[in-house]
Amino acid sequence: MKKIAILGSTGSIGVQTLEIAREYKDDIEITALVAHSNIELLEQQIREFRPSLVSVYDEDKAKLLRDKVRDLPVRVETGMEGTIACATEASTDTVVTAMVGMIGILPTIEAIKAGKNIALANKETLVTAGHIIMPLCKEKNIELLPVDSEHSAIFQSLQGENRKSLQKILLTASGGPFRGFTKSSLEAVKAEDALKHPNWAMGKKITIDSATMINKALEVMEAAWLFDLELDQIEVLVHPQSIIHSMVEYVDGSVIAQLGLPDMRLPIQYALFYPDRMNMKLGERVDFARIKQLTFEEPDMDTFYGLKLGLKAGGLGGSMPTVFNAANEWTVARFIEGRIGFMDIPRLIEKAMDNHQIIPNPSLDEILNIEQKTYDFIEGIIESAN
Repeated sequence: MKKIAILGSTGSIGVQTLEIAREYKDDIEITALVAHSNIELLEQQIREFRPSLVSVYDEDKAKLLRDKVRDLPVRVETGMEGTIACATEASTDTVVTAMVGMIGILPTIEAIKAGKNIALANKETLVTAGHIIMPLCKEKNIELLPVDSEHSAIFQSLQGENRKSLQKILLTASGGPFRGFTKSSLEAVKAEDALKHPNWAMGKKITIDSATMINKALEVMEAAWLFDLELDQIEVLVHPQSIIHSMVEYVDGSVIAQLGLPDMRLPIQYALFYPDRMNMKLGERVDFARIKQLTFEEPDMDTFYGLKLGLKAGGLGGSMPTVFNAANEWTVARFIEGRIGFMDIPRLIEKAMDNHQIIPNPSLDEILNIEQKTYDFIEGIIESAN
């Protein structure tokens, strides 16, 4: 019986993880759930999956939830302390880190310290704190299993192979809803346009990241930490059909790929049951006769220069990936609110990077401090422009 805690249970990854738990109810027990503020959905999840512990980040919403579930034997906590309590719940063996943003760093670290295996869907954790996370995983002898479709594909393509034979990774990207657009045409796009992803059903933040292609920069940095690679061993390749989720090229020229329909439940299920493969009861299977062709192209890093900025941040290292990530988080949220334009996202990220003095090996406190300073810096620019 797998005993699983989900940090971010009401988001896209969390909901799909619970779909798998529902299908495999004899194999998976949900021990703890964390949500930000969606207590209506969280209450439904509590009543169905009966965790012993939940946390709502918003304190007022947590009070409301306690009243709603007072007939159930569940403890409701709040804030970061409550999130950490769920991440370290005693009976849990695997924590699915599906929270969006840098808020996921501290509970992930505490879960690792408590000896929990990690199913990682929060890429910001490794982007900003990979130099802390990866040695800690080794020290505590825990498994960190990727949930992102691309990183799961790489992980699967490495099974049974000698890691020393790896030449490079081909990290695929759909190109998002604006593939083929020019810089000038992107100036006018709105949030509702950017949220119409052609292939994937995801949360708002990651969908916008796909539209800017900044998600690929974050994934390159994440892959470098996960698989102990240099950035120049990771090549981004646009693959509009999203059937090949990534590939590994070996020194002899062989390329091994993982293929499947664009359905996040596949990499989630693989991470939950690894090293076993379970019957995928949900969704469809690949029908190659119907697909007919798979195409590839280089990313347009001039138009989607947020990708170029991210690769620069990763190359500079130290605290610069934190600035890049924090700047992206803040600008994406402001774009969704309608306060800035689409192309303001990379512009403001670049300003934040230019303003930063790199700290070579930042501590967790320094990372969180840089995060807040980056938010404040960008907000100051936005306010002065309005």
